[in-house]
Amino acid sequence: MITGTTKLLGVIGQPVEHSLSPVMHNAALAALGADFVYLPLPVPRDRLREAIQGFAAIGLRGFNVTIPHKQEIMPLLSEISEVAQAVGAVNTVWATELGWSGTNTDITGFLAPLRSRQCPCHTALVLGNGGAARAVVAGCTQLGCQKVQVVGRSLEKLERFQSSWQKSLLPPLLSVHAWDALPALLPQADLVVNTTPVGMSPQTNASPLDDALADCLAQGAIAYDLIYTPSPTRFLQQATARGLTTLDGLEMLVQQGAAALEIWLEQPAPVEVMRRSLQQALSLGQS
Repeated sequence: MITGTTKLLGVIGQPVEHSLSPVMHNAALAALGADFVYLPLPVPRDRLREAIQGFAAIGLRGFNVTIPHKQEIMPLLSEISEVAQAVGAVNTVWATELGWSGTNTDITGFLAPLRSRQCPCHTALVLGNGGAARAVVAGCTQLGCQKVQVVGRSLEKLERFQSSWQKSLLPPLLSVHAWDALPALLPQADLVVNTTPVGMSPQTNASPLDDALADCLAQGAIAYDLIYTPSPTRFLQQATARGLTTLDGLEMLVQQGAAALEIWLEQPAPVEVMRRSLQQALSLGQS
C-alpha cells in the first residue's frame, strides 16, 4: 500500500521500460514490510544533472543507475566509494546529509554465478567498453583471470578505457582491441562476456556476434550475457547451439540488487524472494 509516508527508490537510465528491477525490489520491500516503493525513472542523457537535482528536491532515498549514466553520474555525487572510483562507474546511489553517495555493486553481482559454479578462467574476452564492462574487468581480476581482453568499435574510447584504470586494480594483462580482431581473439577465450546493449529491447533479435564470429567461440568456453531479458538472448542462443555453457544476467541482477537494497535499508535483503519474483516475471513474459 502506497501512502503519504511511503519513501521512494528507483532505477534511472534510458531506456528503463524493460527493467525488471521494480519487480524484484518491490517484492523484497513487501516481504520486509518496508514502507518504500521502487520506480523506473527514465532519464535522457542530456537531462541527468537536472534529474539528480529533482530527486533531491522530492526526497528520493536512493536509486540504481543503468545505461547510459554509470560513468556520467560520478561528477554529480558528493562521495564515491573506493571500489567505484577504481572501476570508474557507479550503479548504486543513496542520499546522505552531505548529498548523494555512490558505489558499484555490479562486481558482486557479476561474480556470483561464476563463483557458485567454481568456473575457472584464464582468458576473458569482454565485448564492449562502457560502465558495465568496467565492473566486469574488475570482477575478472578478482576471479584470477590471467588475461582480460576488451573489444570495442571506437579505438579512441578503447584507449581511454585502458589508460583510465588505477594501477591497483589494473589486470596484469589487460589489453584493448578493435572489433575486427574478434576472429583471432574468440578462439583463445574461455569466458566471453557481452556488456553491450545489443540483444536488449528493442534489439531483441540482434547479437553482438554475427554467425561467422559465433563459429569462432572456443569449445568449452562460457558465454555470459549481462542482459537478462529476453532470456535467452540471441548471443546465448548462438553459444548454446555451439555447445557452450551459458549464463544470463539474471543472477547478476539479483545479487547486485540485494547489495543495493542492504545499503538503502541497512538490513539483509530477502535474496530468494528477489530471485523468485524475477523468475516468475520472466516466465509470464514468455508465456
